[in-house]
Amino acid sequence: MILVTLGTQKQQFTRLLNYIEDANIEDEIIVQSGHTKYSSNKMKIFDFIDYDKMKDYVDKADIIITHGGTGSIIGPLKQGKKVIACARDKKYGEHVDNHQYELVNIFYDEGYILKVDEEIKLKDVIKNISRFIPKSYISNTKKFIEKLREEIN
Repeated sequence: MILVTLGTQKQQFTRLLNYIEDANIEDEIIVQSGHTKYSSNKMKIFDFIDYDKMKDYVDKADIIITHGGTGSIIGPLKQGKKVIACARDKKYGEHVDNHQYELVNIFYDEGYILKVDEEIKLKDVIKNISRFIPKSYISNTKKFIEKLREEIN
């Protein structure tokens, strides 16, 4: 099963759903579309999914395809999931700026995720994903909090 998450931004993100539609994926596809309105015979689309159900979908998913939101990338990485990310683009009205490109490119360059964009096609990424071994994500939140406490004290 493939889980697709578009986040909760008010801007539409049909571009990623079009990539999925054109990729000829045969797996079951569950989509959390947020405010993006889309119709498909290939995908089961929900506007929003509650926390427990989303956790269940992430647990069951073989692949997560997501927008470039920090939580949407890091959460599945912590569970060892294969993540494919596509940054929302300001020029298409998908976000207010292009900060998601920076985030997606850092995770991609470091070997944590795969990415899709206008040049890297989803159908090619899906075809080769079985060979991708993502770098293990280790959170440094505890270290950050300890250092912050030291600074405050």
